[in-house]
Amino acid sequence: MKVVLCMAAAMTALTFAMPTLAQDGEPIDLSLTDVSLNKIAFLVAGDNGLYEKYGLNIHQFITKGAADRISRSGVTVPTEFIGTKEQGDKAPISIGGGSPLIYSMTAHPERGVDRVIVATTDSEARFHIIANSALNSAGDLKGKRLGFSSPGAVSHLMALEFLRKQGWTPDQDITLVEEGMDYSRLKSGEVDAFIGSEIYYTMAEQNGAKDLVNLQDYNFPIAGSGVNVDRAWLAEHREETMNFLKAMIEAYALMKKDRGVVEAALGKWYGVSDPEQVDDMYAQVGTTPQKPYPGIDGIRLVKELYHNPVLDSHDAAQFYDESFVAELDKSGFIDKVYAAPKAN
Repeated sequence: MKVVLCMAAAMTALTFAMPTLAQDGEPIDLSLTDVSLNKIAFLVAGDNGLYEKYGLNIHQFITKGAADRISRSGVTVPTEFIGTKEQGDKAPISIGGGSPLIYSMTAHPERGVDRVIVATTDSEARFHIIANSALNSAGDLKGKRLGFSSPGAVSHLMALEFLRKQGWTPDQDITLVEEGMDYSRLKSGEVDAFIGSEIYYTMAEQNGAKDLVNLQDYNFPIAGSGVNVDRAWLAEHREETMNFLKAMIEAYALMKKDRGVVEAALGKWYGVSDPEQVDDMYAQVGTTPQKPYPGIDGIRLVKELYHNPVLDSHDAAQFYDESFVAELDKSGFIDKVYAAPKAN
């Protein structure tokens, strides 16, 4: 694997610095597949030396597709933090939704993606439906156009389950619009509403839109954002995977104790500094699970909502490995990290 660089904790400019090498000298690419709050823990881990603490040499980047999508809603990711498509495809660790991962692996096996979910940091629906100002309730969405990102994505899964809860049928009661998850398409009238994460719904007012529906009120499980590891790489790198999860868990604990590290990451990586938006986003930090077991109920929901021969032929257990989080839980590591006092 080519030698790459990772973010150093002391970096003050938007440049990469040479990290401490991992114990075995192996650099590890880490792909962040969307721009949202549930990726901040990894940015915090990199910016505060937690990867190095656990002997890891991590080079993390936001995928080009994710950066392009969020740019249509006015959030600009610095080019220094955007990885190439090749890097994204080959990264042994990917942070993203379990739903799109499972959908892609089974609907398009020819792409050769074979990853396993080892942790889920987003296991219940927390996205919102953002609408134009003419809509006043969930019922007003009937007969309208609802945007999502791409087939199989978490936003698509939430759209399908929301419709099922409403008793609606896609294309008959409502039109689902692919690549419709952005303010530009809402403002142009191409969609009447879209499903988006906290970085979207905290911008509703400033975009003249309405935060219409909180999907958390519907209490359905999802296979949301988490740690997805190449299956072949995982077999040879269990120690690195365990250490990566330790750094992630410690980053989440740090975020809950120190708002400042979250503000710094939002500003540096996403260019988000509006106080009200930061307030709204930080309020969601406390809802993240302390013990990020794979979202098994959400994985089962993927199997309910999507069907293809490959997906139908596998049990849900094919797509996850909960042994890593279970070991960290039973050893007391997680409880100790959260019990530790805030550093001065």
